[in-house]
Amino acid sequence: MQLSMAIVQLLILAGGFVLLIKGADFFVKGASGIARKFGVPQIVIGLTVVALGTSAPEAAVSISAAVSGNAEITIGNLLGSNIINIFVILGITALVAPIVVDRSAVKVDMPFMLGVSLLVLPLGLVGNSLNRWEGILMLVIFSGYMVYLFRQALKNRDEEGENRPTYGQGNAWMIFWTLLGLAMIVAGSKLTVYAATEIALDLGVSQRMIALTVVAFGTSLPELVTSVTAARRGNTGIAIGNIVGSNIFNLLFVGGITATITPVAYITPFAYDTAVSAFAALMLWFFALKFGKLDRVSGALMVLCYAGYFAWILLK
Repeated sequence: MQLSMAIVQLLILAGGFVLLIKGADFFVKGASGIARKFGVPQIVIGLTVVALGTSAPEAAVSISAAVSGNAEITIGNLLGSNIINIFVILGITALVAPIVVDRSAVKVDMPFMLGVSLLVLPLGLVGNSLNRWEGILMLVIFSGYMVYLFRQALKNRDEEGENRPTYGQGNAWMIFWTLLGLAMIVAGSKLTVYAATEIALDLGVSQRMIALTVVAFGTSLPELVTSVTAARRGNTGIAIGNIVGSNIFNLLFVGGITATITPVAYITPFAYDTAVSAFAALMLWFFALKFGKLDRVSGALMVLCYAGYFAWILLK
């Protein structure tokens, strides 16, 4: 009986991941098509539209987990996804094809991502939770960053000449796929949170461990597919912007809105995961500053760093 239930839960988890991945794919392609209609530059598309779409699984899973009282899945998913985004996804993407980093990302977006990663540590440790006021502060900072990106988009809207819609030739089709993608993401998040919680309980494993590994990897699959595909097609601006934007979006918007809805417990072990997340952001910024790109050596080092981190949380 227990074995059959475990199989059912694994199937539900897999089904949730499929909905999340395909939903994010539909959302990204539809929303990117709309953005290109307005001549938005590649790096800005990556930092906003694509980052929003590929982070939608993290948002849906984290908010669902917090509302249902599974706080460890909320924080673990966000931190785990950010660590995987840099070490694994950018690492693998750089191994597939070198990623040239846009100057604006090096000067503004990467240091901002590092600052945001460090901000979570004191906010979480004070009172061992992210409360509503801290959530509102994170949302205010996120709003300021979005205003900056919007101004950049207006300033550089003529840089990109791509006006090729995806999944159909009209705006109606792009809106349809965008909305369908969001619906699939919401459904997938509910299945993922339910199955991950049940599996953790059955195995006697902490929700933090499940969230940092299984759930984080599953919700990061859209970033992996999007970044690798973008890099192979020569759209390196979208590849790097997707990851940097997703990490900022995860911490400020998802973390902020979740804490605003309901205070989220921040247990002590998350301080170590937050430090690793900040180190990953620092490592990415260093490579970008030093070389102006992520080559295969950089990619290999990133993947090795994640292997070390994964071994550490398994043995801890």
